[in-house]
Amino acid sequence: MSAFQVVDLTRFVPELLLGGCILFLFIGDLLVRDERKKRIFLTALALAGLASAAAAVIPTFWGNVQAALGIESYATQDIVAAFSGQVAFDPVATVFKILFLVITGVAIFTSLLSDELPDRHMGEYYALLLSITFGMFLMASANDMLMIYLGVELVSIVSYAMAGYRPRDKRSSEAALKYVIYGGAASGVMLFGISLLYGLFGSTELTTMHHAIVSWASRGELPVVDGVIATAKLFPLTVLLAIVFVFVGIGYKIAVVPFHMWSPDVYEGAPTPFTGFLSVGPKAAGFALLMRFFVGLFVADGQNGYAATDGFMAMAIDLPLPAMIGIIAAATMTVGNLAAIPQTNVKRLLAYSSIAHAGYLLMGFVVLSVSSLHAVIFYLCIYFLMNMGAFAVCQAVRDRTGGELLHDFRGLGKREPILAVAMVIFLLSLTGLPPLAGFVGKFYIFAAVIERGGYWYWTLALIGVLNSAVSLFYYMRVARAMFLTEPLTDEPLRAKRGYLALSTVLVVPVVVLGLYWAPVSESIRGSLAFFRSQPMSAAAHPSVVDVREP
Repeated sequence: MSAFQVVDLTRFVPELLLGGCILFLFIGDLLVRDERKKRIFLTALALAGLASAAAAVIPTFWGNVQAALGIESYATQDIVAAFSGQVAFDPVATVFKILFLVITGVAIFTSLLSDELPDRHMGEYYALLLSITFGMFLMASANDMLMIYLGVELVSIVSYAMAGYRPRDKRSSEAALKYVIYGGAASGVMLFGISLLYGLFGSTELTTMHHAIVSWASRGELPVVDGVIATAKLFPLTVLLAIVFVFVGIGYKIAVVPFHMWSPDVYEGAPTPFTGFLSVGPKAAGFALLMRFFVGLFVADGQNGYAATDGFMAMAIDLPLPAMIGIIAAATMTVGNLAAIPQTNVKRLLAYSSIAHAGYLLMGFVVLSVSSLHAVIFYLCIYFLMNMGAFAVCQAVRDRTGGELLHDFRGLGKREPILAVAMVIFLLSLTGLPPLAGFVGKFYIFAAVIERGGYWYWTLALIGVLNSAVSLFYYMRVARAMFLTEPLTDEPLRAKRGYLALSTVLVVPVVVLGLYWAPVSESIRGSLAFFRSQPMSAAAHPSVVDVREP
């Protein structure tokens, strides 16, 4: 093994630790025969694996925080790519990895509490859950179209199995089947888009394709692949078509319109702990991948090897990518909110809510500026707290009542006031009302769009505000059932203490970050540095694409 390969592996330590933990989970599942002890032992093993991966990531993350606070500056050697440029290690990837580990840790805790998951299969369940986390790590670090595809497929294929984890449940089997059909079609379209990009540029590396696009946009130089020069008139049209096809694969993962149709059925049929994880984990990974894809291709180089902070290059605007993304964002938030209004199943209601929030987050990609990228990452952190908390309350009610309909939430304010109050706070924060964290997150996104200026951007921000007002109606239907409707029985719900503790732990930052969010916001803003290599003829060493404010 060469020294170069050893260096690559040392940077890949968090992923290797996750992979080792997955193997130990399978082995532990076979060795522990007592089913009463198996659940606790395997949960502890899974959490230990996450802790070891976090221990490998946190030092780098702390260095990013220090750089954000001006204590230190980023070291160029710490922002590099490995494995022939396919995987990038930069501050943005580190921030997302920390987020993924926290999300997975909460999902493991909710899985421990759940009555939907049998003890004898917990080893397989945790191993699959960590496999998805491994795939999300790859999505956050991908610097090559092949790595992008492998990350998406690893997350998707394992998610199909998790959605159908209860084979004797017809809803679960239906969810898995629909997920497979939609996911397989989206992956095929995405792979065709990747083949078009490779045919145009002769490479699957994002930075290589970016430099070829810059050469065409600035000097009119078309890429030469195997001695063949692309046709000048068809080149931009083919690039746009390929981008659309790739967006189909990523759009299905984040559930934007019109690639959202799998989401409500899968959310309803999958085990509730996995539904909560699916609503925040893979969605955040999809946005991380979308961010790396668009920044890698269409954010221009600035001075001294840094990227400009003014969003899409002119070439991308001419395609026109911002208009396409804006239309999809507006349609996504509108369809999601309107479809949620008549829902009586709380899991389906939260599924359409998740679709709407994908539309809010997609607004940041219309601008693709430093403010919008900061807003997207910040809101993903807030969204995890709100949505995971709402699903945890839903899971607690389901464990005690056997259902997840609005009917089952009647009188929850009397039967379990802690869960009911927590649920109202989560829902109000999802709406975006002050002084909760959801308001701050949405404010940052809307402000980034308005900051760009122009009739189109103001209209898009107005659509977002109106959709937030619509969402208040169906969120308050849940609150009405909990506090303004008589319960079916006066007996206390007697939810597990773990649910009460988890809902409290998630509520606290939702409230606190609505009042004081500066440390988290500034840490994220200071971590907006993306890896990008220079053209081989221009430089032999990689440089940094930094979209922090100058």
